This record gives sequence, structure tokens and C-alpha cells, in this order.
Amino acid sequence: MTDTHTDNHIDRPTDSYEVLVVGGGAAGLSAGLVLGRARRRTLVVDAGEPRNAPAAHMQGYLSRDGMPPAELLAVGREEIARYGTVELVQDRVVDLTRDGADGTSPLGFTAALAGGRTVRARRVVVATGLKDELPSVPGVAERWARDVIHCPYCHGWEVRDEAFGVLATSPMSVHQALLVSHWSKDTTLFLNAVAEEDLSDDELRRLAAAGVDVVPGEVAELVVEEDRITGVRLADGSVHARSVVFVAPRMVPRTGLLEKLGAELRETPMGSCPVVDETGRTTVPGVWAAGNATLVAQQVINAASTGYTAAAAVNGELVFEDIDARVGVARDGAA
Repeated sequence: MTDTHTDNHIDRPTDSYEVLVVGGGAAGLSAGLVLGRARRRTLVVDAGEPRNAPAAHMQGYLSRDGMPPAELLAVGREEIARYGTVELVQDRVVDLTRDGADGTSPLGFTAALAGGRTVRARRVVVATGLKDELPSVPGVAERWARDVIHCPYCHGWEVRDEAFGVLATSPMSVHQALLVSHWSKDTTLFLNAVAEEDLSDDELRRLAAAGVDVVPGEVAELVVEEDRITGVRLADGSVHARSVVFVAPRMVPRTGLLEKLGAELRETPMGSCPVVDETGRTTVPGVWAAGNATLVAQQVINAASTGYTAAAAVNGELVFEDIDARVGVARDGAA
């Protein structure tokens, strides 16, 4: 059975696409929207595990400030469906290989989906996001994205002037405590596993200047009463009253597929990310990356922007590849 869609004057089997987008979050859906409007036969594969699923709202997205993340994704799915050339499936890409890497066949990719389907595509956009690994302190995972938060730009306004606690996970937590103190002058840094002697004199002076209290000692748990945080309990049994706790999770970009393809990675203070150019193009020909898979500090609006940019670059490359093929010009410029 073949698909008779001929927007680009080419009949393709139903399991073949011009572009495969791996990931259906803000970056992946944005890429799918642009590709749909560019009349590209596109498959968006969504594993259904958005990073911000626990959050009740998202902030800082112009015209969508305060919208629940699930609602943004639902609207995005409706928008890409309007264009007819984009298919969205809830599945997971478990294997991805590059075809034609030895020069014996045209550049393309073959993907195996967890549901048993095999698909092929000329280009790939990887928008698989990242996973937050939280410290094992009791109460942190249970309250995550409610009154345990990490980003003041995402949630700071909503909890302004409350009693903040910052649960240190590394010496970088000093920076977090200094930053969030702008939203509340009642901020306490709990050093937890960080030794007090690991803090520099400059850091201690900055913390004092910002009015941030520093409490040494291991944190045993977060105290929760009537479905809200009321304090932070130390291992010595003492309890410090707090209503909001900031914590910096270990952010792990989901780069498995990119690594399998041989994409070059770069080390950042927050983990390994693929090396990309300004459009999201990786070091693997034909593969782009977008969203938090490329830079862990991105907000939703930034992730959507990178999906747009990657999709426009993919479409542009395909346009000129097809034109060159019609006139017999090789991609390296040789006739």
C-alpha cells in the first residue's frame, strides 16, 4: 500500500516520511507545525513523558502565561493536525540508524518504534528533552513542582515573599540561593551534603549581603502537614519552618539516540549535550536537535523556538536537495 499524497511530486510508502521528529513536547510540536506548513510529510513520535507534566502551570510564555502545560500540548497537537501532512503517534523510538552512511545509498534514517512499527525518513529532529533526577530526601519527589521547585522564573512570582528554603545539592546551590533571594528576603540555604568549609569567603560574604541564612547539617526530610510543606527537618531532629523549598535537580538530557548515531557531545556544568550549530544541526549529517536535549536551561518558550528554527533549516535543506537532484547537481557541487 502506498500513500498517494504528492505535495512534493513524489509518491512514498506509508512507512516513509520526509522528516521524523522524535519527541512531542514544545520543541517537537513546534517543529511539526513548521514542517506541516512547509508541506512536509512528517511523523512526530511522542512518548508522552513531558518534563513539566507535574507542574500546574507554566510561566513566561508570551500570550500563554499561566497556561497548564498539558493544555499547551493539546492545543499544539490540534494545530499540527490542521495541515494534513503531519502524523502524531504516541510511541517511543527505541532504535535509530543512519542509512547511506557509506555513500552507497541516499542519506536517510530508519527508526524502530516500541510498538513494533518501522519507519524511514530523510531527516530527523531529536527533541527528546531531559529527565530531572531529584535528591533522595523524603518529601522532595512527592512535592516536586508543587512547593518543591527549582526555577524562580517559572514559579518565583507565585511564591514571592514566602519562607524559602534552598536544599543544597552541590556548591552551585549557593548561586541558586542568591538568585531566589530576590523573590523573598526570608531565604535559608540548607547545606545538606555540602560542607560549610567548601564555601569560599566570597560566597559567604555574598550570602550575608543578600540576607540568606546558612544552616549546616544533613537534611532528613521535608515536613508536610495538610498537603503543604511546613518545614525542613535536619538529621539532628531540629525543624526550620519553611513553606517553599528550591532544589536543583540533576538534569540528564535524553541523548541516547544521538549518541547511537555518533553525534558529538559537549560537557556542560549540567551534563552532556550535543554539539549543534545555530539551527540545531548536530555533527551527524541529516540530524538536528531541539529543546532541552540541546541546552538544559531552556524554558518552554525557548524550546519551542529551537524547534521552529530546526524545522526551517531541515525544510530548506530538503528544498535545495530536491532541486539539485532534478538538475543533476551533487550535494558537494559536482555535476
